[in-house]
Amino acid sequence: MNEHPTDSLPLGVSIEGDRGVIRVYSANADSIEFLVLDPSDSSKVEQRITLKPVGDDIWQASSPAIREGVHYALRASGPDGPRHGFNNTINLIDPYSRGVVRESAREFHNVVIDRSFDWQGVEKPKTALKDTVIYEAHARGLTRGNLELHDDIRGTYAALAHPSTIAHLKEIGITAVELLPVQMFISEPRLMNMGLINYWGYNTINFFTPHHRYASTGAIEAGPQAIVEEFKTAVRELHRAGIEVILDVVYNHTAEGGARGLTYSFRGLDNSSYYRQDDQGNYHDTTGCGNSLDFSNPRVVDLVMDSLRYWTEEMQVDGFRFDLATTLARDASNQFDPNHEMLRRMVEDPILADSKLIVEPWDVGLGGWQTGGFPDRFSEWNDRYRDSVRRFWLTDIATARNSGRYDNGVAELATRLAGSRDIVDGPSGPLGGINFITAHDGFCLHDLVTYNVKHNQMNGEGNRDGNNNNYSFNHGAEGEVSDVAINIQRRRAERNMMATLMLSAGIPMVTAGDEVSKTQLGNNNAYCQDSTLSWVNWNLHPHQQELKQTFAYLSRMRRENGSLRQPNFGNFDEAQVGSDMVKWFSETGQILTEDQWNNAQQRTIMRLVSHINTDGSLNTTLLVIHGAETEIEITLPVTAHDWHVLWDSSKEVPPAKTQKLKAETRVKMGPTSMLLLRAD
Repeated sequence: MNEHPTDSLPLGVSIEGDRGVIRVYSANADSIEFLVLDPSDSSKVEQRITLKPVGDDIWQASSPAIREGVHYALRASGPDGPRHGFNNTINLIDPYSRGVVRESAREFHNVVIDRSFDWQGVEKPKTALKDTVIYEAHARGLTRGNLELHDDIRGTYAALAHPSTIAHLKEIGITAVELLPVQMFISEPRLMNMGLINYWGYNTINFFTPHHRYASTGAIEAGPQAIVEEFKTAVRELHRAGIEVILDVVYNHTAEGGARGLTYSFRGLDNSSYYRQDDQGNYHDTTGCGNSLDFSNPRVVDLVMDSLRYWTEEMQVDGFRFDLATTLARDASNQFDPNHEMLRRMVEDPILADSKLIVEPWDVGLGGWQTGGFPDRFSEWNDRYRDSVRRFWLTDIATARNSGRYDNGVAELATRLAGSRDIVDGPSGPLGGINFITAHDGFCLHDLVTYNVKHNQMNGEGNRDGNNNNYSFNHGAEGEVSDVAINIQRRRAERNMMATLMLSAGIPMVTAGDEVSKTQLGNNNAYCQDSTLSWVNWNLHPHQQELKQTFAYLSRMRRENGSLRQPNFGNFDEAQVGSDMVKWFSETGQILTEDQWNNAQQRTIMRLVSHINTDGSLNTTLLVIHGAETEIEITLPVTAHDWHVLWDSSKEVPPAKTQKLKAETRVKMGPTSMLLLRAD
C-alpha cells in the first residue's frame, strides 16, 4: 500500500473527461453499488452501477451517468459479525460527497456538484498569529437575532457576509471568525424525541459538505450547489474585509453513535475499519459520543487529510480548531502519541502550510488531558488560563468576602499574563496557546458574574448536564437583580476579565456575545438551545453598548502596542529584537520579591513590558492589576519617562483622552480594578 494512496487515487466522485469515476474505500465489503436516483423522487433508482475492487481496498466504477448534477447513493454488502454493520437495503452517504441532501430524519442522498467558483481575485488575509484576535461564533446564532437583516438570511452563511455583520466584527477588532461546526451534522434521536436539536453541531455525518440548515431559504430550495456557493461567498466577503475564517471541526467521532446507533455512511461501508472497537464489536469511545474514529488506520488519516485540503483549497478557509484532538492522535493501543501520523501529516502538508491549526488538547479517554503535549505547530486551547483568570477575579473575591483571606495571590495570574510558559514552552512562545475565559461550552461572560451555579433545566436532563465547577461568582445574589451596587461590581468584573484576556501574551479568543454582555440565563450547556437564549443579541441596552465600546478600545490598544501582543516570553534585562523586556513590580513600585510572589494575600501586581517595533522604536506599557475589594494607593515604578493613562477598568467607558503622570507618581485605584499606561 502506498503511504498516502489517495494522493494519486482520489476517492469520491471525480469527472475525468466525458465520464465520471466513483471510488470508495472498504476493506471488508463484498460488493458496493452506485445508485443513480431520480432527482424528483429519490426513492426511484434509475440505474445501478457496480463498483469493482482495484487494489488497496479501493472499489471503483466509471460511467457517463456519473456527472455533475446527478443524484446518487451508495449501497454495500459484506459479512455478518460483531464488528460489521453491512445492510444493502440502506442508501449511504458517500464519505467524500461534496453535496448531501437530507430527505428526512434518517434518509439522505448525494449530489455531484460543480466545484468551480469565482473568487474575484480576493485572497486569504494570512494574518500573523501575533496579530490574531479570534471570535468564536455560531454560524446561525451570530446573526439570527439581527432584526435589521431580512428574515430569509438571518442566521445564514449569507448573513455572515452581510455588511452589518462585517461592520460589527471590524468595529470590535476581530481578525478571525472561528465558526462552530459547519460540516454537515445531524441531531441525536434522543434530542429529537425531546423536541430539541443539536444546536452546536458536534455530531458530524459528512466531512466535506456545508451544513444545509445555515444556508438561506433560496439556497436550500436550489440544492447543494447553491449552498456551497453561498458558503464560499461568505468566506470571500469576510476575506475581502481582512477577516479570516477558522472552522471548528469534529473528526474524532461521527453522528452514527454507538454500536446500536443508526447507519448513515461509514458504518454501512466498513464499520470494522472506520471505528475503534474490540473483536466483540464493543466501541472504544474516547469522545463520550458513542464512537471514536480509528486513527491507527491510515485510511482514516487519509480521509481527514483530504477533508482538510478540500476546505483549505476549494473552500478557502484559513484554519481549523480540532475538537477533542487527543482522539486524533491515539495509536493502535489507544494511547496518545505526539508523533502520530495524523499530527505529522498536518504539520508537513504543504497545502496546510499557512493554515492556523488549533487543538482542543483533551478527550474523555484514559490519559486524555494533553494540554502542552501537542507538536509546536499547533496552538492549544489553554484551559489553565481560563481557570486561573476566573479564580483571580471571581472565586478568590468570593472567598475573601466570606473568610477575609484569598486562596491565590498574583503568581498564577502573572504566569498566564506572560504566556503560560509552564504549559507551552516551545519555539512558538506564547503563540502556542489560545487564551480564553469563555467558550461555547460553559458560562458566558455575563453569567460568570451573575450565577454561582448552573441553571440547565431547559435541557431536559434535570440540571445534571454541564460542568459543576465554573469558578463563577454572582456578587451577592443569584441571577438578574436591580441592585445598583451589585450590577456595578458585575460590570467591572466583566471588564477586568475581558481586559486580562486582551492584554495577555498569547492568542486571545472571545466568545461571540461576550463583547455585548450576552446572557444564557445561567445555562452553561446550551448545546440544544436554538433560541434567543443562545443567539447573540443585537438590540443593546446602554451597559451592553458600553462593554462593546470597551472591548473595541482594548482591541485597538492591543493592535497599536506591540508590548501588549508579545510573540515571545521576554527577558528581565532589556528589550531586544525578538525578546521583550518584562518586569514585575508590587504596589510600591519596587520589583516584586520572592516572598510577595508566593504570598496568597498579595493581590496587586504591575507588569512592565518594553517591545522594539519593526521601525526600531520602543513601545513600553505598564499594566496594573489590583485584585482586592479595597481601595489602594500605588506608586508607579522608577523610569526615565512619564506615563499616559490609557484605560481604567473602574470607568464604565474608555477615556476620551489620556491622563499624563510622572514616574513615581502615587495613584489611587478603586477596588478590583486595572490600569493600563503607556510610556511617553
